[in-house]
Amino acid sequence: MTTVFTTMASPLGTLLLSGTLDPDGGFALAAVTAPGQKGAVDTPQDGWRPDPDALAPAVEQLSAYFAGERTSFDLPLAPVGTPFRRRIWAALDDIPYGSTLSYGQLADAAGESKLAVRAVGGAVGANPLLIVRPCHRVKGANGSLTGFAAGIDAKRWLLAHESGDGRLF
Repeated sequence: MTTVFTTMASPLGTLLLSGTLDPDGGFALAAVTAPGQKGAVDTPQDGWRPDPDALAPAVEQLSAYFAGERTSFDLPLAPVGTPFRRRIWAALDDIPYGSTLSYGQLADAAGESKLAVRAVGGAVGANPLLIVRPCHRVKGANGSLTGFAAGIDAKRWLLAHESGDGRLF
């Protein structure tokens, strides 16, 4: 497998998109990273090669999302994580555009005990597919904007963008 990357301008700053390219030409998106994102690789690594063509569908879909023309993503995904984290990340896909869930509700949706809320929070915080897997739609039990790896301002912007009325959270 070869890791390929490209960058794109966004309202959150320049995003780094990376993915895997198999020998048969199959591609899967592995990460979308915002500038300064906690715990994420935000610069291309040694051995990665630029390939804007392979990542063009992801760039097109993210651009349409930011333009308000797309509310979901249809991309092959290949995030790297434990089975628990992958289960939590997959549950993020089911949070409707413009909606939010609490960490406890997300735990329940993923088939986990609400007692696992801290572990669920850790998995959400480690989501490598920012925006595509909508971790920004998860809030605290009291509705508060809790941590977001790309920063609370970015989370606030994404939720306002999805609200359709520009209201701030």
